[in-house]
Amino acid sequence: MAVVKINPERLLSDLDTLRGFGRTGTGVVRPAFTKPDLEARQWVARRMADAGLNPVFDPAGNLFGLPDGDGPFFLTGSHTDSQPEGGWLDGAYGVIAGLEAARAIAEAGGPPVAVVSFQDEEGRFGMITGSQVWSGLITMDEADALTDANGVTFSEARKDIEGWHSGTLLPPSLFTGFLEAHIEQGPNLDLAKEAIGVVEMIVGTREFTVTYRGETNHAGTTPMTNRRDAVQGMAAFASKLDERLRNVVVPSTVWTIGRVSVEPNASSIVPGKVSFSMQWRDGDSDRLARMDRIIRDLVAETAEAMNLEMELSNFHGLEPVPMDAALADHVADAAQAHAPGRWRRMPSGALHDATNVASVLPVAMMFVPSIGGISHSFQEDTARDDLVVGAEVLASAVAACAGFSP
Repeated sequence: MAVVKINPERLLSDLDTLRGFGRTGTGVVRPAFTKPDLEARQWVARRMADAGLNPVFDPAGNLFGLPDGDGPFFLTGSHTDSQPEGGWLDGAYGVIAGLEAARAIAEAGGPPVAVVSFQDEEGRFGMITGSQVWSGLITMDEADALTDANGVTFSEARKDIEGWHSGTLLPPSLFTGFLEAHIEQGPNLDLAKEAIGVVEMIVGTREFTVTYRGETNHAGTTPMTNRRDAVQGMAAFASKLDERLRNVVVPSTVWTIGRVSVEPNASSIVPGKVSFSMQWRDGDSDRLARMDRIIRDLVAETAEAMNLEMELSNFHGLEPVPMDAALADHVADAAQAHAPGRWRRMPSGALHDATNVASVLPVAMMFVPSIGGISHSFQEDTARDDLVVGAEVLASAVAACAGFSP
């Protein structure tokens, strides 16, 4: 395999500069289409141009750095938007490491490589929105109707980039495949003191919103036996959930009640309504379906037992996505070359843009460690040596995926 040498100082300098857009303490606040996000994307576009790539924005806000010529090109990258309170490497590492890979391969006399920063991976308006649009999984009109938590539509938000793009989406046929580098966002590599994770599969996910409705009443005068307390219904559901799932799940399965809304949300009122998100993830579609039946049954049983009305809404899900075996093998070969004995094959428990891109291109993913397994947090971090090794692996793997053998 071609072992490609990167420029570590250039890589780390670019990562540190990108961190400055929306920097808050040790993290960043850079949600999609906010001022820091747009400033960061314009800076990335300039760095692409400095590397000899042609920066191209599409109407969804995705930014591509394209080599000269008609292609097709191998594609690498990730995203630069963040959670409302996000870490400095989530997504950003894959974009900058991808840009460094493209530069290093060009300097080594290799083939031209394209780089992408997808928009709204973090879901301000939905779920990995920009790559959904680009991959054709939703239309631009469908995306435009999506709203954020404050009721702002995707259509309204993207008005700020109307002068940046040509109005058309790049065809997937322009590319031969996609390799995304990312921080692990979990503890496995860090605990094992390993440098690289070669992703075999991105797990599937299911989610819906559960709403229980009871009766709002005075908290001081309503006897406990007479109450129809919606929050108590949620608590009863949550207390039974783990036991109901015990004989179905495996150690890698996860499930989460993550977002809760209570009405009227006052200390002296028995809550008459609660809505909460119920999400679960696993690498097996059949297991996801079995969990779905168990969770729905428990929601209904709890409502009946506690004299509550119930509603399920906002269902969405994604199937598990296996990585392309040939591309993953190139990543494994590069990991062995740069970090011998310090890598593993593993699943991704988080969703990534590669999930959507897999519908139109062969894809692979690789991870570098997250210190303490922390992500989606200002405390997110990765050792600088691990950032460099990861970029070395990425560059060599991309070169192999692009057919470079000097």
